[in-house]
Amino acid sequence: MTNTIESFAGEDILSVNQFDRESLNAIFSIAHEMRVLVERFGSAELLQGKILANLFYEPSTRTSSSFTAAMQRLGGQVIPINNVQYSSVSKGESLPDTIRTLECYADVIVIRHPEVGAAATAAYYAHKPVINAGDGVGEHPTQALLDLFTVQEELQQVDELTVAMVGDLRFGRTVHSLTKLLLNYNVSFIFVSPEILRLPADVLAAVDASGHSYAQVEDLHSVIGEADVLYMTRVQRERFTDLAEYDRVKDFFVVDQALMSQARERMIVMHPLPRVGEISYALDDDPRSAYFRQMRNGMYIRMALLAALLGKA
Repeated sequence: MTNTIESFAGEDILSVNQFDRESLNAIFSIAHEMRVLVERFGSAELLQGKILANLFYEPSTRTSSSFTAAMQRLGGQVIPINNVQYSSVSKGESLPDTIRTLECYADVIVIRHPEVGAAATAAYYAHKPVINAGDGVGEHPTQALLDLFTVQEELQQVDELTVAMVGDLRFGRTVHSLTKLLLNYNVSFIFVSPEILRLPADVLAAVDASGHSYAQVEDLHSVIGEADVLYMTRVQRERFTDLAEYDRVKDFFVVDQALMSQARERMIVMHPLPRVGEISYALDDDPRSAYFRQMRNGMYIRMALLAALLGKA
């Protein structure tokens, strides 16, 4: 486990299991400084001369763009590979060879891949830092970091909160990672999903082993008034092999003004985006709707991580 900001230099970011409260506080402190830097000056030259390779085997808007923006805000440059069908991968090149090639040009590699464990494989063959930007239904550690940072920034606390995770808890890697990260804090969980989209057994086992309080329910209306954090997710069509099953659950939960009238005045609604109907556009101006502020926080967190991995934090 990485405990201090100095110990991040040259390391990989593959899993939320690498973080404890001390290292989280260190990353969040730097992320807050990055926010101030951007708001006051727009950019800095902290990573001038450094290059990031963005290797995305799956479509991405927010994660890819925020890593690019983070690197460029710090004075670095980016090699964007956002559609591997136009790369040597389409010719049959292996992941290890792709990674070994990219590290000839770049100082840090960000990878998103549809297979669980692909980021760990990349890190095994790389001599440069590798950041997991999502591996199938596995983990998405930087999303979990920005999510937790958002909770801290919005509510000025994490301990003693009730966090409701809603929607696709089975395939949602953001939920898996954030749940594990929140085990470092004194929180209570409400897992809200249809039966077929419940939290995977291994994640629930980690919650059980930690001794945290939790409930599993199917009715969001019955628990909306208890939530300090409402973490919505979309039902991911691309993860289903049976589209009829997807059609049965895709509109299971919708957060609208009627539902939010039952929610607390001091709470936040989050979403990793994209949304496909599970949050009404009418809620975008509700001060409790934090999802676009959440996206902006992603750039600050990734600025902090890039600076830390490259020894400039």
